Amino acid sequence: MKRLLCGLFIAAMLFSLISCGKRSGEPPESGSNGTSETSNSIATTDQTEETDKAEETEIQGGEEIIESGEFNFETKTVMLSSGYEMPLMGLGTYSLDYDTCISSVTTFLDNGGRLIDTAYMYHNEDAVGAAVRTSDVPREEIFVTTKLYPNQYGDAADAIDDALEKMGLEYIDLMLLHHPETDDVKAYQAMEQAVADGKIRSIGLSNWYIEELETFLPQVTIMPAVVQNEIHPYYQEIDVVPYIQESGIVVEGWYPFGGRGYTKELLGDETISAIADTHGVTSAQVILRWNLQRGVVVIPGSSNPDHIAENLDIFGFELTEDEMEQIKNLNRDEKHDWY
Repeated sequence: MKRLLCGLFIAAMLFSLISCGKRSGEPPESGSNGTSETSNSIATTDQTEETDKAEETEIQGGEEIIESGEFNFETKTVMLSSGYEMPLMGLGTYSLDYDTCISSVTTFLDNGGRLIDTAYMYHNEDAVGAAVRTSDVPREEIFVTTKLYPNQYGDAADAIDDALEKMGLEYIDLMLLHHPETDDVKAYQAMEQAVADGKIRSIGLSNWYIEELETFLPQVTIMPAVVQNEIHPYYQEIDVVPYIQESGIVVEGWYPFGGRGYTKELLGDETISAIADTHGVTSAQVILRWNLQRGVVVIPGSSNPDHIAENLDIFGFELTEDEMEQIKNLNRDEKHDWY
């Protein structure tokens, strides 16, 4: 009996050893071709990252993803830090009355323009909205900018709603504060909330310079997508423009032709006229192209259909480095408005 029990015990031990040996020689269930679980995990992570990258590329139509602030002269747009594309060339509507504004915006859209700039103080937000709503161009292809004026900063949330109602639009592509003033941070924070609420897509500032930006930016959460200032060959903001751009903010210039009372002189400038003759274009087109090659979005104002079409036609030529330098040398630091 003792011998029988001993034999059974030895047999059980041998069976256990054989089973353990078998298991130790089997490949891990999580791997293939002899790879370990750790290696497989790394490979899976790499594949996930590659898939994510592929998906990002696919979202961009298979093209290289454009970084914020980089001008794309093929699509004629710039990617803002907010993630939305903004056209490089727009239409300013300052001083246009209701009917003239509707006519000008309609002409602009019909000629391929997509960026429209208005403001509470222009008193034509309703006209801009009407032209956008009645256009054959899909709303999602049109980029509408408006601005809050300092007398609205104290109750900016209501002012934002008023702008939307006045224009009859579901959202505003870009809203700016018109210039620094008391409660500007409070008003900006209201715009930040409007972004979260889906009422505004991008926010920014107008007539802010280095000193003002250094004080303002640490007090807000969302970096301005755009800063819009007076910029023309006689007032180039040579230090301000790079400062803003290096902060990841797109620069937009108003008064590209110098503003009322100065346009004739600027368009007749001998240097600019000579460059225009070389390229077979107008002085206005040279100035607008100069802005774009500096990385400055432009919004010239006009109610003249021929001028509106001409201003849009600035992508068929390019200024040389020497021509850019010639125009740079025209700078006088001569500001033509008080902002």
